[in-house]
Amino acid sequence: MSVKMVRGIPASPGIAIAKAYVMESHEPVIEKESALGAEAELERLEAAVAQSSRELEEIREHTAAELGEEEAKIFEAHLLVLQDPELLGPVRDKIRNEAVTAEFALRETAREIAAAFEALGTEYLRERAADIRDVTRRVLAALSGEPFQDLGGITEEVIIVAHDLTPSDTARLNRTFVKGFTISAGSRTSHSAIMARSMGIPAIVGSADVMESVRHNDLLILDGHEGVLLVNPSRELVAEYEDRRREEAQKKREWALLVGQPTVTGDGQRVLLAGNIGSPADADEVIECGGEGIGLFRTEFLYMGRADAPSEEEQFSAYRQVLETMAGKPVVVRTIDIGGDKEAPCLNLPREDNPFLGFRAIRLCLDSAGEELFRTQLRALLRASVYGRLHIMFPMIAALEELRRAKQMLAEEKRKLLAEGAEVSDNVSVGMMVEIPSVAVMADLFAPEVDFFSIGTNDLIQYTMAADRMNGRVSHLYQPFNPAVLRLIAGVIDAAHAHGKWVGMCGEMAGDRLAVPLLLGLGLDEFSMSAASILPARSLIRSLSRAEMAVMAQQALRLADAREVADFVRRSVNAAVVSP
Repeated sequence: MSVKMVRGIPASPGIAIAKAYVMESHEPVIEKESALGAEAELERLEAAVAQSSRELEEIREHTAAELGEEEAKIFEAHLLVLQDPELLGPVRDKIRNEAVTAEFALRETAREIAAAFEALGTEYLRERAADIRDVTRRVLAALSGEPFQDLGGITEEVIIVAHDLTPSDTARLNRTFVKGFTISAGSRTSHSAIMARSMGIPAIVGSADVMESVRHNDLLILDGHEGVLLVNPSRELVAEYEDRRREEAQKKREWALLVGQPTVTGDGQRVLLAGNIGSPADADEVIECGGEGIGLFRTEFLYMGRADAPSEEEQFSAYRQVLETMAGKPVVVRTIDIGGDKEAPCLNLPREDNPFLGFRAIRLCLDSAGEELFRTQLRALLRASVYGRLHIMFPMIAALEELRRAKQMLAEEKRKLLAEGAEVSDNVSVGMMVEIPSVAVMADLFAPEVDFFSIGTNDLIQYTMAADRMNGRVSHLYQPFNPAVLRLIAGVIDAAHAHGKWVGMCGEMAGDRLAVPLLLGLGLDEFSMSAASILPARSLIRSLSRAEMAVMAQQALRLADAREVADFVRRSVNAAVVSP
């Protein structure tokens, strides 16, 4: 039997070797005409919705306990779907007006809404469509009286193969037996990919032909680093990947010894490795993984998936918790960055044709529509500042007048709090994200106005290259190593240092193993990344000479394209690694 290779998008690192568990998707048979009458069908619908709500609340609590509050917010969003009159209202109307079954009315309405979301084209709305389908499947199972398919019941070691895994599916995976999964749908930012990384399960997404290539009980090797699935591999291949898996386990044991150690290059230069978080609970993981601070607290997750905005007290409590957890280590809190791929029902914002370039982040906060929301957040942050080392960061700044207005509002709220007798720290740093090319080009004029910069490469790259990072047809142009992007990054760092300011990076690039040596050479002061990436990055940085990386970086800036740069960096690092 020959070995098949299926390629996809690496979503969660690691190597898994196990039998295939193929999830066949099938549509239940649904009767259209109701034999019970509208009132009976409505009662069935309400009972199924209530049952599904109970199940989702149980999953939410389980996920919060096992993975953290951030991952549990997915199921808060699902609960909101079950309460959404835009879904259930048309379902009830269809039952009353067309004499159809509850199942038929729900399925048809959900299909229409999900299709409308997908037609709008943004990754966020495509994920909302997936949420609607997930919730609908659960309610349909409740209506039929059949148990909802639960992957938590798997009792042997397997790699799951499916067209897609919903958040409910992923949350219930038993990590003892599910060694990995590969799906034909999804992206690195889909819920299933995010949860796989949180759970430490190797995963590949976007494997277009995986369902046609794998049969139940086939032996599989899943390489979550490279996005490669090997079907029915030879004994020699299995032995090779077993060796690689053992090497990974040994590396993890070595990395664990670096917890609590400073991040120092081979030639004695100090840098800071921090973590990106989305909820207060995530700060504990950053500490456990040896993080030296929080480089990005995404506060918009306090607003998402809820019908009302968080109060000042609720926000104060969240910010205080993170500052106290970090115990004097720096905490960079990004003010609300709603819009683009992140929507909040509590704000009731109109849909836009191009939300990534639209009414979002600081633009919302400086407008009358979001000013009260922004001031409430600033008050909560200032009150929490006495409990730690707070850095406040403004996102999506495009022009100096925006930065100055945001700083003015911060100063106004500080004066009000002091007049009210509240305690506020005198050592709050104020910075901004550099994620728009106009700011990168004029970094020398912005630097005197802030205490620090944090480079948001996720947006900076897509704006510089005019390539939507979520669009598969232009994803080849989303190039972190493009010399144009690197020159902007170098210019931002140089401008900041010329004014005595430090520069961090909180985009995905900061945790990229190939990018770290290049960024080190460009002079980056702080690298902020997912908690799981901190110790591997520390190990790598300790093996590098910053002086040698600086020479390499200057040579890389003169190369012509991204592939040249990546190949050059790879060769240079392999030749330059020193013993830590």
